[in-house]
Amino acid sequence: MSTKEGDGTLTAEPKGHHYDATSITVLEGLEAVRKRPAMYIGDIGVRGLHHLIWEVVDNSVDEALSGHCDTVKVTIMKDGSIQVSDNGRGIPVDIHATMKKPALEVVMTTLHAGGKFDNDSYKVSGGLHGVGVSCVNALSDWCTVEVLREGKVYSQEYKRGVPVAAMSSRAADKKEKGSGTTVRFHPDATIFEVAEFNWDTVASRLRELAYLNSGLTIHLTDERTDKTAEYFAKGGIAEFVKYLNTNKETLHNKPVVFQRERDMVAVDVAFQYNDTYSETLLSFVNNINTHEGGTHVGGFRSALTRTLVNYAKSEGLMKSLKADIGGEDVREGLVAVVSVKMQNPQFEGQTKTKLGNSEIKGAVETVVGEGLREYFEENPSVARKIVEKMISAARAREAARKARDLARRKTILDGGSLPGKLADCAWDNPEECEIYIVEGDSAGGSAKQGRDRRFQAILPIRGKILNVEKARIDKILANEEIRSIITALGAGVKDEFDISKLRYHRIILMADADVDGAHIRTLLLTFLFRELRPLVDAGHVYIAQPPLFLVKAGKDEHYCFDEKEREEAIARIGKKNVQVQRYKGLGEMNPDQLWKTTMNPETRTLVKVNSDDAVEADRIFTILMGEQVEPRRQFIEENALAVKNLDI
Repeated sequence: MSTKEGDGTLTAEPKGHHYDATSITVLEGLEAVRKRPAMYIGDIGVRGLHHLIWEVVDNSVDEALSGHCDTVKVTIMKDGSIQVSDNGRGIPVDIHATMKKPALEVVMTTLHAGGKFDNDSYKVSGGLHGVGVSCVNALSDWCTVEVLREGKVYSQEYKRGVPVAAMSSRAADKKEKGSGTTVRFHPDATIFEVAEFNWDTVASRLRELAYLNSGLTIHLTDERTDKTAEYFAKGGIAEFVKYLNTNKETLHNKPVVFQRERDMVAVDVAFQYNDTYSETLLSFVNNINTHEGGTHVGGFRSALTRTLVNYAKSEGLMKSLKADIGGEDVREGLVAVVSVKMQNPQFEGQTKTKLGNSEIKGAVETVVGEGLREYFEENPSVARKIVEKMISAARAREAARKARDLARRKTILDGGSLPGKLADCAWDNPEECEIYIVEGDSAGGSAKQGRDRRFQAILPIRGKILNVEKARIDKILANEEIRSIITALGAGVKDEFDISKLRYHRIILMADADVDGAHIRTLLLTFLFRELRPLVDAGHVYIAQPPLFLVKAGKDEHYCFDEKEREEAIARIGKKNVQVQRYKGLGEMNPDQLWKTTMNPETRTLVKVNSDDAVEADRIFTILMGEQVEPRRQFIEENALAVKNLDI
């Protein structure tokens, strides 16, 4: 047994060892961060690496929140380091009363040190969800900081969190005007599993921050590729909603927007309805993206439902409706951004991105209720359009419920609830089980024969499933292939969804490596992203990677996944009688080959589907699967050169 307290670690007592002071290992200062980095930044993979940038940028944004900064510059340097500079007040440099060293050094080398714990310095702060720039310093093999204050430039350099020398200062030159802070750091390759920063990941977060902080300009430069971007949103989250609704037909021209303060909580809301059937709701607390929602989202949703239903009743618009209105009817086609700024947020949930403060629900509910009532009084035509969509959704949901009930009765009479074509696995622990959703009978047959029956289930589907981007839930549930998938997974759908009932913790999509296979894969991903999104968010969805080529000479065989591997294999074999087989379909492989290349956990390659950039994923699904042709044509033209292995 072991326990942790603060920065000290109490370890288990070995047999035959005296339990005394020598048993206690105290990790001084930042050593704790270096010893257990995942405790402080979540993980040491891609997310943890990028979290270092967020920690530094959050400090600059906090300066903007308090009115002292309007420009932040982020640069991905050629050597793999990151530089973040702002025109804020600059980190204080005077001697700290208790630590007896410059405040700059205290902030850079001490966990949980900074102005955010003093409510007078920052009324609201996003940085409190992290551990500050000192953590970034600890996890970098080198880090430098420069502060411009009152005509002087103060600087200090660190190696793995330890100062190389005392803080130095010099007179600012003519170009160095005003004030600000510049931090540059190089992540420690001995700690992180990956060392390369991703442009799209950084750009997505900075774009988000610009929308959430109207008036703040954020520059992004990538010196590796000379790529640059600038983010500035004068209209704040209203512009964010418009961006989210790009390429969608909206029900009303302008987003509904209101910003109010209640009980020391600033609530900023913007939303706009479109003609699709899914909901897109992004929520933030002090600029932190609360992926799992929380009390602020609960307050917004309950106010939206209550206000719309009351309006519909008062206007006599629900007389012919026999079904009850549910929350999901109100949110069909809704695109919303809810941003809350508050003191002392409390986060919970698996990834610490769910707001837990109970008092926030009532504050948000009151603000949204008041704002909506006023808006509907002034814009009755918009209110009527939203209500009509809500009523239409309720009717469709009622029809879907009847279809579900009928389907349940049929399966009970048939004597079994699982789809007949599902070849289930023997084990019943979902964490150990996986299901392959395979297109085509021949591929399904090979997969059934080649699988490990203990933990691998196979569900063959026929042809291309319904494009859910253009369909409502009643039509979706009427599709036989989709019903088979929902039933096999066991977690339900929509308001009946319960992830704890999921029968397999790995859902693997397996389709041919040609144009039709890519289309089927995209249809399946669209269905999972739109209708079973929690499965994607929880990391349960994967894409199988079958090989494209078999290169062989006699008994010497090499399976290759792209042209480069094929050429390398041919060169490696170096014989004249080399044969190259191109697999156009999974059905061309016999069961043994399919097991060896695509299904054996020890040799296969799976691509995990994640929704780190849900905004970009939403945009691409809309372009590829939505109604509008022109954005799709443009997307194909822009990305055509990046296509590999096009089968014509």
